[in-house]
Amino acid sequence: MPRINLLPWREELRKERQKNFLIAAGVAVLAGIAVIGAVNLVYSARIDHQQARNNLLTNEIKILDESIRESDGIERQKERLLARMEVIEELQRSRPEVVHLFDELTRTVPDGVTLDSVIQTDRAIRISGVAQSSTRVSSYMRNVNGSEWIGSPDLTKIETIDRGQSRERFSFTLTAVQRNPNVEEDEGVGQ
Repeated sequence: MPRINLLPWREELRKERQKNFLIAAGVAVLAGIAVIGAVNLVYSARIDHQQARNNLLTNEIKILDESIRESDGIERQKERLLARMEVIEELQRSRPEVVHLFDELTRTVPDGVTLDSVIQTDRAIRISGVAQSSTRVSSYMRNVNGSEWIGSPDLTKIETIDRGQSRERFSFTLTAVQRNPNVEEDEGVGQ
């Protein structure tokens, strides 16, 4: 007679396979979680590293911006100092001109002419005075025109102010230009 095994071996085999499958699935899930955690840690470390580099660059940029602002301030201060130096040099160069101007004013004034005021604006000179005759004013203008330091006289006003005792007196105003023969000679040489 044949032997028939009536034990539920298939059922046990199925339970064994199901148990092995659940263990394998659990191990796979745990391995997946471990891989995801490791990847997360790596990317987190990279992000932190990049943020630290960004912060370092930001701080260095701030330092450089401050240095640029300081160098701009120094550059502006340098320009102001150079402008002051140019003004001082110009004043030093023009210092003897005032002496020559007053010297020429006294040399060009003929007898019978007195000066009341001399006003200088830049290179323009306005001279006011009184003369005994209009010919003396003309003589004064010729003297100014022939001067090395004063030139281009232009009579702007002349009027009679006194007719007493048969002597007329004339008030006059003229403009002239201050010249510097040393500068004109230098400019002529350079051309």
